[in-house]
Amino acid sequence: MAHPSWQISGEYFESCNCEVLCPCLLSRAQGRPTEGHCDVVVAVHVDSGRFGDTPLDGLNAVLVVYTPGVMAQGDWTVACYVDERASGAQRQGLEAVCSGQAGGPLGRFAPLIARRMPTKAVPISFASQGKSRKVEVPGIMDVTVEGIIGVGDQEVWLDNVGHFASRRLAAARGTSSRYRDHAFTFDNTGRNGHYAPIRWSGP
Repeated sequence: MAHPSWQISGEYFESCNCEVLCPCLLSRAQGRPTEGHCDVVVAVHVDSGRFGDTPLDGLNAVLVVYTPGVMAQGDWTVACYVDERASGAQRQGLEAVCSGQAGGPLGRFAPLIARRMPTKAVPISFASQGKSRKVEVPGIMDVTVEGIIGVGDQEVWLDNVGHFASRRLAAARGTSSRYRDHAFTFDNTGRNGHYAPIRWSGP
């Protein structure tokens, strides 16, 4: 299926089950996760954007990923959640972008995905304040990460990294990171996280 051109600007953050720092970050997804497998929540808030002629301003989406081993070896299971406030066309755009089906930064992972769980339209609360990022979907996920503090009480930033979201990421840690849905249950509290402003486009 052909997708229209699209672009979004906003914020992203993630919380995974690896120790800080995640080996994937330092090996372009070739490193083995510290727990042998990967459980990750990727949350996106769109400040402004369009999918073709459809505006996406102010909407949220979340992609949850499970991999049984090294991320680059594939066999991923993914679940996509889109903002219930979105119209039908907006939901389709958010799902296409965040599932990687419309190309862009997440599109490089499409060949690695073996199973796509049914997309759900849900109430998604996304909050960004200071060094904290939070996403909540009632009954499904409650995830908060906070930036790791370095000199001068400032966040530690990682530059020139081979990461899908951005070449510059804040180092973070999950202060509360719980997910339960689609027969998956995990708690990444105390584990690795990142956040960054984003400007994505595709296909």
